[in-house]
Amino acid sequence: MKIAVAGTGYVGLVTGVCLAEHGHDVTCVDVEKEKVEKMKKGISPIFEPELEDLMKKNRERLHFTIDYQKAYQTAEVIFIAVGTPEKSDGSANLCYVFKVVEEIAESIERDCVIVVKSTVPIGTNDKIEALIKANLKRRVKVAVVSNPEFLAQGSAVRDTLHASRIVIGAEENEAGNILKEVYKDFDAPILVTNRKSAEMIKYASNDFLALKVSYINEIANLCEIVGADIEDVAKGMGYDSRIGNKFLQAGIGYGGSCFPKDTKALHWLANFNDYELKTIKAAIETNENQKYKLIKKAHKYYEDFKGLTVAVLGLTFKPETDDLREAPSLVSIPLLLEDGCKIKAWDAVGIKNYQKIYPTQLEYCNTIEETLRGADFCLIFTEWTEIKNLPVEIFEKEMRHAVIIDGRNCYSLSEFEGHQVIYDSIGRKTIDYRKEEAEGSR
Repeated sequence: MKIAVAGTGYVGLVTGVCLAEHGHDVTCVDVEKEKVEKMKKGISPIFEPELEDLMKKNRERLHFTIDYQKAYQTAEVIFIAVGTPEKSDGSANLCYVFKVVEEIAESIERDCVIVVKSTVPIGTNDKIEALIKANLKRRVKVAVVSNPEFLAQGSAVRDTLHASRIVIGAEENEAGNILKEVYKDFDAPILVTNRKSAEMIKYASNDFLALKVSYINEIANLCEIVGADIEDVAKGMGYDSRIGNKFLQAGIGYGGSCFPKDTKALHWLANFNDYELKTIKAAIETNENQKYKLIKKAHKYYEDFKGLTVAVLGLTFKPETDDLREAPSLVSIPLLLEDGCKIKAWDAVGIKNYQKIYPTQLEYCNTIEETLRGADFCLIFTEWTEIKNLPVEIFEKEMRHAVIIDGRNCYSLSEFEGHQVIYDSIGRKTIDYRKEEAEGSR
């Protein structure tokens, strides 16, 4: 099929590339000329495993342009995949979606299906259909379908090509069947429902996962108080098929482009309709508090941070992405700077983006060893493989004081036993060589 995709962020670009991989002729539209020129050369504007390889492989079927009119004119299916960032009140900002809708309405010259891939509040697809029909310049038949995405950054290509499910929200059988044809070669079950249910499936799914993350983090915090081990607790829970073992890794909270935005948007929507989602409200509050966890732990070892050197390992909200949106590091680093710390930072791919926020305030390092050298304590924000594979001896050797505060439980506790280090993680006992030495001398 001839397909156009509006937006080349994580959702739009990955969707377009994966549709081309399945044989469709795809034109991706963006407003930034420089970005479009790079993509024409097979250069991805985002860090995402496998994406550039597929861009180059499908170059003949994959096109990029800033000319939206030409892209939309004769497209059989048009995907809307632009951002819906949160407003200051937590609601979704739909201005980019509605702008694209108006551009589509003025451009299309044939019957087509408009597919809303962007995450939008329940009922938005109805508004989009009304807006398109009110602004059509030609006599064409248009149907609007909801088709939410369920990809995760760092595994977006795999999540799209081998999706857990494909949800199609359609009010007309013909439109739903056209989208089924688009996805006929994809390896995933297809669920067809009405548009509002499809919109709700997206929010309900993301918010449920956010609930799991916040819940296990609260249990981890209690484990530290009562002396239980969160990893054993999570493992024991995960054996129960009703619970499952996914999203039970304790840490310092979720971040990224989906969970924070989607929990706030659904919470706002409920409040707007005079209803309170108490569980979602609690998840939001718990997650915000959890982001301060490492700073609170660090104060157990240093009352005053002024003049101390801090090694920061990991800046992005998760590994395998350069995305910093809602990253816990963005909460802690300003506080460390205010307290007069010298910060040395390393990340596998996120430094370039972090420099846009803090161009000179941090010392960015090329290696983990360089980052640790002379540090008084270390904060781990992202579980990069390079960090997880780092020998314990490196902390001992390079740091002035080997105080490691791990927000992602990158290491087993046994790795630190017998070493001259303090290792403080989430929901587990603290390994403190000072206590071990004191007990050994008795």
